[in-house]
Amino acid sequence: MQTPSPDSSSSTPTHSQQDKKKQKGKAKPWIIAGSCVAAVAAAYFGGAAFVSSQVPANASIAGVNIGSMNKDQARAELEREVLPLAQEPVDVTVNGEKYTLDPAKAGLELNVEDTVNELTSYEVNPVKLYERLTGEFHVTPAVDVDEDKLAAQLDALAKKANAEVAEGTIEFEDGTSKLTKPVDGVVLKTEEAADLISDDWEIAGPAIALPADVIKPQISADTLQAFYDKDVKALLKDEVTLASGKKKATISVASIAAAASYAPKDGAPAIALDDKKLYKAATKNSDLSSTAKDAQIVLKDGKPSIIKSSKGISLETKGLGAKVLAATAAKNRTAEVEMTEKEADFTTADAKKLGIKEPIVTFSTPYPASDTVRTKNLRAGSARVNGDIIKPGERFSLLEALGPITVANGYYSSGVVENGFSTEAVGGGLSQISTQMYNVGFLAGYDDITHKPHSRWFERYPAGREATLWEGQIDMIWENNTPYGVMIQAWVSGDKVNTRLWSTKYWDVSQKSSGKYNLTNPETKYNPAEKCVSESGGKKGFSIDITRYRETIDGSKKLPAETKSWTYSPWHKIVCGEKPKD
Repeated sequence: MQTPSPDSSSSTPTHSQQDKKKQKGKAKPWIIAGSCVAAVAAAYFGGAAFVSSQVPANASIAGVNIGSMNKDQARAELEREVLPLAQEPVDVTVNGEKYTLDPAKAGLELNVEDTVNELTSYEVNPVKLYERLTGEFHVTPAVDVDEDKLAAQLDALAKKANAEVAEGTIEFEDGTSKLTKPVDGVVLKTEEAADLISDDWEIAGPAIALPADVIKPQISADTLQAFYDKDVKALLKDEVTLASGKKKATISVASIAAAASYAPKDGAPAIALDDKKLYKAATKNSDLSSTAKDAQIVLKDGKPSIIKSSKGISLETKGLGAKVLAATAAKNRTAEVEMTEKEADFTTADAKKLGIKEPIVTFSTPYPASDTVRTKNLRAGSARVNGDIIKPGERFSLLEALGPITVANGYYSSGVVENGFSTEAVGGGLSQISTQMYNVGFLAGYDDITHKPHSRWFERYPAGREATLWEGQIDMIWENNTPYGVMIQAWVSGDKVNTRLWSTKYWDVSQKSSGKYNLTNPETKYNPAEKCVSESGGKKGFSIDITRYRETIDGSKKLPAETKSWTYSPWHKIVCGEKPKD
């Protein structure tokens, strides 16, 4: 038997083979670890994909919960619930004032698709994934903005919201006061507002405060309100007593209010009281009444005559407002005043200056003397206006001069024309006084403020130059547009109503009539009124134009020609009762 040599092949492993086997055995844990990592990564990214494919847990938009929904579910829910909310008015404020914008007109629209895509976009960031899973994910919906539409709506909003700064006021009337609060000056910053809405619009969210330049009034609303609550209420709390020695007079709350005006001073609210108005209130039938005598212009022997004025002791006017104002803050509400020698309020010189010295117009119209009740009204009306003086710039209102037109005031029920029918009313016939006063004003050149001719023409009046009267509805007013006063003289003679004006002639007046045109025939009318008066009728209706020309007597001033047109109804035949049925 032979012994094998050392280099002969054998089934027994060598050292190198054993090492290789050992190396292979050592590599297996790394492979296993790598496989584990791959498996974990696959699981993580797969989970991330799953989590990303769903809306974050507890996510909501405009109060609508869409958490953990998939894309299709979220899209359907947004379209059903949130989209209508996005179409509702958007609340905004400008300097604290509330307004709304129409989203459609403002170009604001919820983009459902982009919102869903953003909510379900693939996410691998573990922090973000954790937020999605724990409900801490903030949802901001995607919004499309049409910048041109939004700018146009903000320009329209600016027209409503912008305001000029206005100081507050306090007004006095009828013994009371009224506070009007100041207004901030506001200018909406439209460009900044557009950026803010584009960035911050929150569907069904709180109102958006839009940026604006605000100019505050000099006196704030709080300061003015505090002044009103303390000083103004104290001013009108009660009457004020004026005392000069043993002589006293009271000024009523109404008189204080009539003399008061809001007059801010040095940037602070303040009240001023008019000296003259308070003087007039304090000296009317009181111990403090002036002993001076005003000049008077009276009719004597058929013409104006001046009764001279005289000096006397009178309440000192200067500083009276300040004294009364101080008294309203005192406990006893009493002001110490002085009496001094003064001229009359209306002196002889004042009377002469009015220039009431010559007749400038005389006008007369006939009247039916057989109607004795109507004549009583004509005499009563003439007496009311006789001696009235209208100063330069003043207006003469016939209703003020005659009123109230009542039985208690000396008037009687007589014939009138109402709605084209003859009937009766207290003061019937006073329209003739109205015609008288209209014509003297017309011929004197005074400005016609208001008048209305009769519905049908009475032959005793100049056609187109006459005026009716109805208390509470129709007045006759003219204005003295000359530098002179005018006195009215009015009387009723045996067969005429007469009016004369005394003044200094200022206007040269002429007139032209178009004559009657557009003649219309009378008809038969039925009047079911209880006080119906039947009439035979027969006179035609017509239209007429009257043109007046005025120029000062020295030719220095000429007014434009003025034309008044009127259409008279025919004198219809009036049958009392209902119209017979055909």
